[in-house]
Amino acid sequence: MSAGRTVEGAGCVTWWGFGPARDLLSSNTHRVRPHGELNILLVGSADPRHILKTITGLTDNDTLHVWVIENSMEVVARQLLLLYLSLLTPENMSLHKKTEVFLEVFGNSEIRKETEETLKHAAAQLSLSITNTLSSDSHSHPCLDTSLLKFKERDEVVRIFKLWERPPSVPASVRKVWDARVRQHLGTRYDSRQGCFDWDLTMKLHQSDCGVISKHQYVKWRESGVAFEMREGLYQTANQSLLSTRVFSHRGDRVAVRGYWGDIVSSPYLSFGIEAENKDLLKKHNNQHVKTAQDISEVNVLALFECLSTRGSTLLNKYDPKRSSCCCQSTDSLITDEKRQKDPPASQTHTETEQHPAEQQRHDLDLMNVNGVKVSFLSPDSFNKLPLKNKYRNLFNTIFCSASMIHQLDSSLREIAAPDAALVIELAKYLLDLSKEQVSGFADRVKEIAKESGFTETHNQSSDIYAVFTREKD
Repeated sequence: MSAGRTVEGAGCVTWWGFGPARDLLSSNTHRVRPHGELNILLVGSADPRHILKTITGLTDNDTLHVWVIENSMEVVARQLLLLYLSLLTPENMSLHKKTEVFLEVFGNSEIRKETEETLKHAAAQLSLSITNTLSSDSHSHPCLDTSLLKFKERDEVVRIFKLWERPPSVPASVRKVWDARVRQHLGTRYDSRQGCFDWDLTMKLHQSDCGVISKHQYVKWRESGVAFEMREGLYQTANQSLLSTRVFSHRGDRVAVRGYWGDIVSSPYLSFGIEAENKDLLKKHNNQHVKTAQDISEVNVLALFECLSTRGSTLLNKYDPKRSSCCCQSTDSLITDEKRQKDPPASQTHTETEQHPAEQQRHDLDLMNVNGVKVSFLSPDSFNKLPLKNKYRNLFNTIFCSASMIHQLDSSLREIAAPDAALVIELAKYLLDLSKEQVSGFADRVKEIAKESGFTETHNQSSDIYAVFTREKD
């Protein structure tokens, strides 16, 4: 750990979570799983992993409304992009290809040219849909709602999408930007960085139950920012969704610098790649894991997308009222079956605006409608204002807060929590720049904050990744 640079490894923009996806309504979170009209508040979740995982546990009669608060509009824009990719219809993109594109955009600083075209198309469609909300205060897709953002915030999101759609003519070299961050973080240890990478992997991640993260893939990501290479091709195009602006003081002036300001230490493998329902994926041979975090990420994301595509299938629900069963089939067979499908020609993947210009005026997003699921985005400064509005009082069945946002929690939290609500807080286990004492101190502080907010620790809790609390009885 570099002295005085505690937060530099994690960065100042959170692009992905520091813990795996969780079903925020499961028995691991609630004493009794709630059903019916369900509301979840996500504060700083950074990516849609919890949204996708929670959907897998819904039954036919459940409706889920997820409310999202992020600390910057750049993260909001990326959340919308990842949800857009998740909701692409099988007709526009097969499940297997969608999984690959999603993971590329999710965790790679550089992507393939084909993936960049998908990103640009998504940015153009999302920009049009949000522009529509500026004039009508409605939303152009049943699952995605940005109408609760302020006008200036929606303008900012549109500006970000247009920047992705038409990047600067002379873009900054992502490899140089990434390398500058690594140099700043390691300081005098930069020349021996391979040893530093290996130490972080073997003595920190592997000692923290992340043995599936392979040395080859982790070191490559630490060197270049490319975590997922699932297809042969050139990963040389900047992933615009991972670039953001940071303001520095220089000789008394404020200078805005566009670059990569996210995590360069913990890795994007944590969200989908370190746990698996199919325990065969975690098997070892000669004390070495057979599958890697990339393999597991691909299987897990594909299973989540499979559940999304079957949500609302009467045939499936007739035999199994719990949709989560669609994620419990053999995950290897999911990939095998999916590979048998032929991807639609590239000319058919993004034809909505090209072949039907008249329809473009409607600004409707051509995405799957996941029955009974809606995601609404709130303003970054809205958290402390929620208790002042009657519609949010005693509303949320689960409240999730990331490690970077716990400073926003206070006693007003109790006012927006439903009876028997669960509070889930991300701990600092995978913030690798912190010492064991700092990680332990962070966990103690989380308990204090929860107690002050009127929540008690769940007794059957065994996780050191997320702390789970239950609202105290009135």
